Amino acid sequence: MKRKDLIIKRIFDLSLSIVLLLLFGWLILIFVFMAWLDTKQLGIFKQQRVGKNGRLFEIYKLRSMKMMPDNRLNVTRLGHFWRRTKLDELPQLLNVLLGDMSLVGPRPDIAGFVDMLEGDDRIILSVKPGITGPASLYFKNEEHLLAQQTDPEFYNRTVIWPKKVELNKTYIAEYSFYKDIIIILKTICTSFGTSLRAWRSNL
Repeated sequence: MKRKDLIIKRIFDLSLSIVLLLLFGWLILIFVFMAWLDTKQLGIFKQQRVGKNGRLFEIYKLRSMKMMPDNRLNVTRLGHFWRRTKLDELPQLLNVLLGDMSLVGPRPDIAGFVDMLEGDDRIILSVKPGITGPASLYFKNEEHLLAQQTDPEFYNRTVIWPKKVELNKTYIAEYSFYKDIIIILKTICTSFGTSLRAWRSNL
């Protein structure tokens, strides 16, 4: 990705994240409060992820899991809605504002995946991770797909992860600002459609 592209991308990220936080910050705060009521824990979930150049940072998400009496973590009913609609990712606008993430890019992963890439695959670490991206759209039903597998971890490492690497490498190699706009619009449409279906199923 050229330096000019990176500068334009950062200006766009900064501008849009500020606008969206000003417009919808109140809604995010309501969602955080709802997550707190739902899980009886802090409504914001923080976790270390691998960012650009392998640097670790704390990612923000709406909390979707609740500690059960037997000390197991279970996804709540509201948490399933957050995850299905990707609304749990909204707090990451703050990550974009802080410069840890971009609006579009490879999804940030935990240590043990992207930081272990070798050779040409390490190009993925040359850009900031994104709230959404081509791999996010391709595997928009990832949780459902993994739930169908007898060995989800093996399937993730041998099928899903290699495909994500392929999609992210192509995104970086063929980057254009126009494609970023298309990915954002597709993500909004996908999220809106999922939210509408979820709402109708609860009627």
